[in-house]
Amino acid sequence: MPGRPSPPGLLWTAALLVALASCAQEPREIVLSGPTMGTTWNLKVVPGPAGPGPDAVRQLVTDALGEVDAVMSTYRPDSAVSRFNASASTDWVAVPESLAALVAESLRIGETTGGAFDITVSPLVKLWGFGGGARREEPPTEAEITDARSRTGQAHLAARLDPPSLRKDLPGLAIDLDAIAPGYAVDLVAGRLEAAGIDRYMIEIGGEVRVHGRNADGQAWRIGIERPEAGARTVARVLDLEAGAVSTSGDYRDYFEFARVRYSHTIDPRSGSPVRHGLASVTVIRPTAAEADALATALSVLGPSEGYELAERMGWAAYFVEHTPDGMQPRETGAFAPAAQAAESRP
Repeated sequence: MPGRPSPPGLLWTAALLVALASCAQEPREIVLSGPTMGTTWNLKVVPGPAGPGPDAVRQLVTDALGEVDAVMSTYRPDSAVSRFNASASTDWVAVPESLAALVAESLRIGETTGGAFDITVSPLVKLWGFGGGARREEPPTEAEITDARSRTGQAHLAARLDPPSLRKDLPGLAIDLDAIAPGYAVDLVAGRLEAAGIDRYMIEIGGEVRVHGRNADGQAWRIGIERPEAGARTVARVLDLEAGAVSTSGDYRDYFEFARVRYSHTIDPRSGSPVRHGLASVTVIRPTAAEADALATALSVLGPSEGYELAERMGWAAYFVEHTPDGMQPRETGAFAPAAQAAESRP
C-alpha cells in the first residue's frame, strides 16, 4: 500500500490525474476550489435554474469535508479513527456509521484482492520511511520488518453496521484509511451535490475524481491520465465520462535508492516490503471514488501481471503502464477501452 507524504489532517493521495477543462465556459458553470486536510479540492458544477448559488455550494463542500476529517483523520487525536486506534480493547467499539461502513468496504476489497489492500499496514509503511515515517537511507532489517508485520493484518479487524462498531483482536492494531478515505470524501460531496439538485458536476479531491452528467458544453467530462514520469506533468490518455470515478496510483514520485536498488513507497502487505515489479502506474474507473481509490492501490501492489489478470477477471476498467527495457508500455483491460475510445473520437 502506498505510503504518502504526511500533511496535517487526513492524508490524501498525490494526484496522478489532471482534470481537463473544456475550451468554452458557459456562464451558468460554477467553478470552486479550496484547501482541505493537506491537499485541495476542485469542483465544477452546472446548476439547474433553481439550483444553489456558489456560496451555498462551497458551504456544502466544506461541511462534508469537515465531517470526513472529524471521523477519519489520523492527525486529529479526537477523531473517531484515532480514538479506536488508541483503544487497547478487544471488544466491539462504537464508531460512526460512516467509519464502520468504510472499514467494512476496506475488508471486502482486501479479501477480493488477496490481501493486496490492507488498512492496517501503516507500521510497515512508516518503517520503510514513507507515510510520515522518518526518511531512510537504507532498508530496514528483517527483524524490524517482522516486528512491524506482527502489528498488522486485516484478519485481526472486524466491522459491523448494526450497531456501527469495530473490533480488533490485537490490542496494538491501528487503521489508516488514507488509501480509501480520499475517494470516500469525493463520494460524500457527490452525494450532497445530488441531494441539493445538482446532477452535472466534476469533483476532484487530492487527485480522486468523480463526475456525473455533462459539462457546460453539453459534452462528457474530460479527464486526463498523467504520464508516469518523474518531474513531468503531461497527459498520456484522455477519458470521456458522464458518470463514474477515476483514481490513479503510481510509484514514480516517492521512493528511495540504496546500493543501486530503488525502493518504492508501494508496500506489499503480504511481504512487508516494497513491491519489486515494474508497474509505473495504474488507473481505475469504478462507479464510486472510494472503490476506485482502493482498487488502484491494490492493483499497484499486485503489479502488471497479477493485477492485470485480476482486473480482467473481475471486469474492472483499468489502465496499466509498465517499466520495460523498451520504455513505458501501456496495457488496458477490455472494460477500460470504451471510455478511452470515446475521448479519442472527439475533436
